[in-house]
Amino acid sequence: MRLVIQRVSNASVTIDTEVRACIGTGLLVLVGIEHGDTSEDVSWLASKTANMRIFPDETGVMNLSLIDIGGEALAVSQFTLTASTKKGNRPSYIRAAGHDLAVPLYEEYCRRLSDLIGKEVKRGIFGADMKISLINDGPVTIIIDSKLRE
Repeated sequence: MRLVIQRVSNASVTIDTEVRACIGTGLLVLVGIEHGDTSEDVSWLASKTANMRIFPDETGVMNLSLIDIGGEALAVSQFTLTASTKKGNRPSYIRAAGHDLAVPLYEEYCRRLSDLIGKEVKRGIFGADMKISLINDGPVTIIIDSKLRE
């Protein structure tokens, strides 16, 4: 399971010209799920997301977490995070999990993160054509892969 986490001043997801979800200060999380990902990956990544100290404290040092600042989260499924680019110029998405695995794990990630931060995690719609707007604060962008945790 792979995440791209962006610290944002605000972010929104639009589907068919309608704003589906928006947040203020917090994290935009792009979520890619691969074959073989499990609830253990979800649990580890949700905890990392909620507790990662990437927000500035009173001295400007990145020392506070999403929980510490009471920030919001917007999670958007993105199968393209599973792309393999080793051969040729057209990415392969063969590692991307199908709906039967990916949807439940994406929903579980959102629920677990919501429980950890104490507020609803806003979402896009799994598999929809979405337009994402954001102001990346910093910029701060972190990539986490649950397969590389050891």
